[in-house]
Amino acid sequence: MTSRRRDCCAYFSALGLAALVTGLVPGLVPGLASAAAPAVQAKAGPLILVVGDSLSAEYGLARGQGWVALLEQRLKDKKLPQRVLNASISGDTTSGGRARLGALLSQHRPSIVIIELGGNDALRGLPLASSQDNLQAMTRAAKAAGARVLLLGMQVPPNYGASYGREFAGLFERVAKEEKTALTPFLLKGVADRPDALEWFQPDRIHPLAKAHPVMLELVWTSLRPLL
Repeated sequence: MTSRRRDCCAYFSALGLAALVTGLVPGLVPGLASAAAPAVQAKAGPLILVVGDSLSAEYGLARGQGWVALLEQRLKDKKLPQRVLNASISGDTTSGGRARLGALLSQHRPSIVIIELGGNDALRGLPLASSQDNLQAMTRAAKAAGARVLLLGMQVPPNYGASYGREFAGLFERVAKEEKTALTPFLLKGVADRPDALEWFQPDRIHPLAKAHPVMLELVWTSLRPLL
């Protein structure tokens, strides 16, 4: 087995182990506990709404270090008119996102919605069909409200099985294809699959360090830029 594969598998195995040991009970795994959404006021101008989980909620980071904050700074640096509202909640699932999206759309009327959900669905063993249905419903709701959509995909540890892994990764592709929306296939590409992957994650081996978030931003930016 190559060093790259060992490190990548070690990261994903640690991810799966944390889920199994705690049973994914909120409060037992850092970053998987539910938290209140940030109280952010939308400003005038086109709004980008981010609905995600701990990967987008700056879990374990100083404020301003996460990829969403870096995105907002990039928009300002480029003097683009879009603002960003980060409505991400650590531990959220696709069903949770679906339940709260309607109110967010009505209140903030975003021009673009970025959906970064699904990882916690897999860790909790929720049916893939339900996850796909939730993502599809969220996408359709955002489009009906006049927003363009960007889906951010995720992958699962190899101990879930090759077939499950393919099906899980494929659900993001299916939703994006059926709904004709933009897609970033794997938000942690270039981080979780590095030869030194474990050096890019917090001690829990689940949440990326601050230095990983610029890499995540570049992936998101590639898909987001055509929508601006």
